[in-house]
Amino acid sequence: MSNNNKFSALEPYKIDVPQEALDDLKDRLKKTRFFDDLDNEEEYYGISTAYLKPLVEYWADGFDWRAQEKRLNTYDQYKVEIDGTPVHFYYVRGKGPNPVPLAVHSGWPWSSGFSLPLIGPLTDPAAHGGDPADSFDVIIPDLPGFAWSTPVGRGDLNYWKIADIIHKLMTEVLGYEKYAAAGSDYGALVTSALGHKYADSIIGLHYGHDMPPGQFANERFWDLTDGAKIPEDAKPELRAALENLISTYVSHVAVHMLDASTLTHGLNDSPIGMLAWLLRRWKKWSDKRGDFEENFPRDFILTEATAFWVNQAIGSSIRMYRNAVRYPWVPSHNRRPVVEPPAGFTFLLGDAYPPGVNTVEERIAAFDNGPTRSSFNVINVNAHMKGGHFVHYENPEAFTDDVRETFRKLR
Repeated sequence: MSNNNKFSALEPYKIDVPQEALDDLKDRLKKTRFFDDLDNEEEYYGISTAYLKPLVEYWADGFDWRAQEKRLNTYDQYKVEIDGTPVHFYYVRGKGPNPVPLAVHSGWPWSSGFSLPLIGPLTDPAAHGGDPADSFDVIIPDLPGFAWSTPVGRGDLNYWKIADIIHKLMTEVLGYEKYAAAGSDYGALVTSALGHKYADSIIGLHYGHDMPPGQFANERFWDLTDGAKIPEDAKPELRAALENLISTYVSHVAVHMLDASTLTHGLNDSPIGMLAWLLRRWKKWSDKRGDFEENFPRDFILTEATAFWVNQAIGSSIRMYRNAVRYPWVPSHNRRPVVEPPAGFTFLLGDAYPPGVNTVEERIAAFDNGPTRSSFNVINVNAHMKGGHFVHYENPEAFTDDVRETFRKLR
């Protein structure tokens, strides 16, 4: 777990968007041609013009990017090139007797900004009511092709290729012999690929979603349901939950898989188009029992959207999906479980998956009896009522507590 002096050679990085890029964005926003979105007050057809228009107008004339930029620059961050790919990452050393180095991977469409609430409690637990023995060195990269880890200069990136890059970041750039990893959504796939190929270097893993490597390997790779229909005898509650799962995720996976570049041409040229696509995910995937506007303030939404816009990251991030098919994951060994390092899990019940689960006990049982359980060396499982799909952001307190609990067993 040692960390040699390579860290001292890193040059600090600050986010500093050129003013001309911000001026161009504002000009495009002010020239928006809004869609006459008839009969969509309840957003039956997707994000409505009525919801989007005030947000776009605020983005064009009111949103203070420089203030958000200052917030993003609060923590130490760096940018390096690995395998011809830029990697931007936050890196904050732990305050405790023996910090565990922990790489935290976000999903799509998340930037490193979604995981910033974890930094304080994980690096300095004593200052947040915890035990200094639970401290971590926290490394939060933007996945290559996402946000500030751009421009990539290569079109073949996917989760297992990113895992190779992250391993080099942790071992060659930062000099750790052993490290830990955590991840949710697409970042969970990166975490699993690390745990499979580099188990000897991994202290332990922690997940917000149970996603083993090999995802999207089925024949109907674009179909989240793999062709399954809702059973005719399904009870109304289960039918509603299955229909909600389909309406939440199916179009996302199908379009990203089948029309990545076709979609990107529009989103890369139109900030309102890009915002609508991102916003639909944030709004649809987050905890429906909470208040979206309160949990996802407009300044946060527009900060994330601006990060994707100014870096032209929307296309390189979307392509990760089809590249999991074009460049399929191949196991490095046949040992079991396929992801060998000890692993903990944090599940939030506001997510649409798995359908028909309503209590903490049911969520844990669904995992224990589900198809992914045997892929992991499970040592800790927790579920929480608060939060939806964006685990690190929607319930950072629960994720932090669960990460601490997992690694108390491994220190």
